[in-house]
Amino acid sequence: MSDLREECGVFGVYSAEKSDVASTAYYGLFALQHRGQESCGIIVNDDGVFSGFKDKGLVNDVFTTEIINSLGEGNIAVGHVRYGTTGSNDRSNAQPIVVNHIKGKMALAHNGNLINSGELRRELELQGSIFHTTSDTEVISYIITKERLSAPSIEQAVNSAMNRIKGAYSLVVMSPSKLIAVRDENGFRPLCYGKTADGRYIVASESCALDAVGAEFVRDIKPGEIVVFEKNGVRSIEDHCKKSPCSLCVFEYIYFARPDSVIDGCSVHTARQRAGAFLALEHPVQADVVIGVPDSGLDAALGYAKQSGIPYEIGFIKNKYIGRTFIAPGQKSREDKVKIKLNPIAEVAKGKRIVMIDDSIVRGTTSARIVKLLREAGAKEIHMRVSAPPFMNPCYYGTDIDSRENLIACKHSVEEIAKIIGVDSLGYLSVDSVKQIAKGICGTGYCTACFDGCYPTAVPSAPKKNKFETKISENKEKGNE
Repeated sequence: MSDLREECGVFGVYSAEKSDVASTAYYGLFALQHRGQESCGIIVNDDGVFSGFKDKGLVNDVFTTEIINSLGEGNIAVGHVRYGTTGSNDRSNAQPIVVNHIKGKMALAHNGNLINSGELRRELELQGSIFHTTSDTEVISYIITKERLSAPSIEQAVNSAMNRIKGAYSLVVMSPSKLIAVRDENGFRPLCYGKTADGRYIVASESCALDAVGAEFVRDIKPGEIVVFEKNGVRSIEDHCKKSPCSLCVFEYIYFARPDSVIDGCSVHTARQRAGAFLALEHPVQADVVIGVPDSGLDAALGYAKQSGIPYEIGFIKNKYIGRTFIAPGQKSREDKVKIKLNPIAEVAKGKRIVMIDDSIVRGTTSARIVKLLREAGAKEIHMRVSAPPFMNPCYYGTDIDSRENLIACKHSVEEIAKIIGVDSLGYLSVDSVKQIAKGICGTGYCTACFDGCYPTAVPSAPKKNKFETKISENKEKGNE
């Protein structure tokens, strides 16, 4: 149960025949709900006419039957679930973004963070561009639109825009007649596509969304690749492929993705079990039972149990009607949610030496509360094992870690953290092992910068989640009047 905040999920559907693509997008977003819980949206394309709806809230709350029906049938649809790693939680920042320009319409949904959005936004504003949101997604849309003025096609405009935008982006782009899937040169965020039995193409952040709509997985989008879906079939543009080393965020395997997804050829479930097995080898302990903190700690706990020979048990019951703990806007709210989200099984905990597996420790406050619940249930010893290394550095690619001052591992030793959260011992997975938990189509090319500080790109000069919403007084202090 990480304190981390999620990035986003994107979804697209292309149908040669007019059909209920809105419902398909709805079910796809449902499967991606774990990737963003702040807002969601769907845009439907009916022969070049766009209709859509987006709002703050969960997919099931935002999209009623009436709203889905109002979107009508079409040939193409794009959808998005959001947690904002740039820009506030405001309805205006909900995606997909729709742009009307001289050469037609475009809808765009984005997962990731740019490292040069501030520079690009300033450049565009000085040229007269007016922004209606504070997210870097709108920056991407403007850059593509600008390139479209001289490009012969939307896909060539996207191809040219990729020379300008830097950082993490998995995109679905909809023109009046095409659906386009785009993945950045480093492949920071996952993106794949599949095909249904009736011939519709589906693009999604994770393969679990393909399963949800009855699509058969075809393949992952390659880092740097542009895939175009149109009436003539599927085309690929690989001008940006192999320009940079593959740097998929390894935390996709540890926490972000659903365990039933396969990313870049590797099962998330298998990767998490391997993380648990490595933990058992690196940090063995005498104990009676192994438990996992739901949900992302469960697979790792199973791996630890198999490797160590210590019995695996279900230690917590999770209230599935409470949103992910980390999404709460403040610490007090996070703590309150933990009180009602998890309940330990007393029969499992009482009088037992427990190995408790979780995916990460960010601030430590949530971990401390979970440990307290186990103590109150009668646990004799609690040995916490974490299926990720300590967070030591901010992330600039779509994970909400923007300051070292909020990271407990930057302030305290492992022994001190163990004392703070109230466990008898604490062990983190090593950086060397975390790089080995998954072997995808690009080998073991993963971004581990939040653990080891080895960033695969340049570091932005002024990283800040709400960098476009800074108060006047703060700007003055920085000389940015």
